[in-house]
Amino acid sequence: MVDVLTSIQINRPVSVVAAYAADPDHATEWYQNITSVNWVTSKPLQLGSKLAFKAQFLGRQMEYTYEVVEYDPGSKLVMRTAEGPFPMETIYTWKAVESGKTLMTLRNAGQPSGFSRLFKPVMEMMMRRANRKDLALIKQILEQR
Repeated sequence: MVDVLTSIQINRPVSVVAAYAADPDHATEWYQNITSVNWVTSKPLQLGSKLAFKAQFLGRQMEYTYEVVEYDPGSKLVMRTAEGPFPMETIYTWKAVESGKTLMTLRNAGQPSGFSRLFKPVMEMMMRRANRKDLALIKQILEQR
C-alpha cells in the first residue's frame, strides 16, 4: 500500500482555499505534474463527477479518470480512479486553524500491483516530494491573491 499524507497551513480562509483547490479547472495551476484536466461529466463538481486527467510522473505520461466519491464543500473532497499505474484515491481536507488560516491536507493512497509494486518505496518518496511542492505552490498562489 502506498499512502502519502502531506499538509500545509495557508494564510487564507477555508472558503477561499477549498473553493480554489476543489475546482478542477485550477489543477494545472498548482499541480506541477498535471498537464490537463477535462470534464467528462458536466459542471459543477459534485458527487459522481468524472474528470479526465493527463499527468507526467516518473518520466511517464499518464492518463486516468477520477470520479468524485465524497464531497463536502469547504471540508473534504475524495476522488478515486482504477486507471493509471494502479488504483488511487486522492483526498483533500480543509480545516480552519485560526482566524483566516486553513490547514489543507492532501493524501494519495493506492495499492500498486505487478511491476509497479517493485517501485513502491521510490513512488512514495517521489509522490511525497511532488505533493509538498504542489502544496507550497497552492499556498503561494492563494496568499498572493
